[in-house]
Amino acid sequence: MRFVSNAMRIILNQQPQQVSAATVAELVANLGQDKPGVAVALNGQVVSKPRWGETPLNEGDTLDLFSVIAGG
Repeated sequence: MRFVSNAMRIILNQQPQQVSAATVAELVANLGQDKPGVAVALNGQVVSKPRWGETPLNEGDTLDLFSVIAGG
């Protein structure tokens, strides 16, 4: 019997990571970062929070998580 892993390699905040999340929403939730004030850029493009659940992750993607901070 062969073991099949759904893990893939991505770059998360400039660090190589192996993840098993299928979507941006799943990854953000797995990281405990699904909270107000978090923004995501996938391959250099900002992904709006309503689209996280429909945005798939692929092998080799670059993902950046940001905490939005208000200032003045």
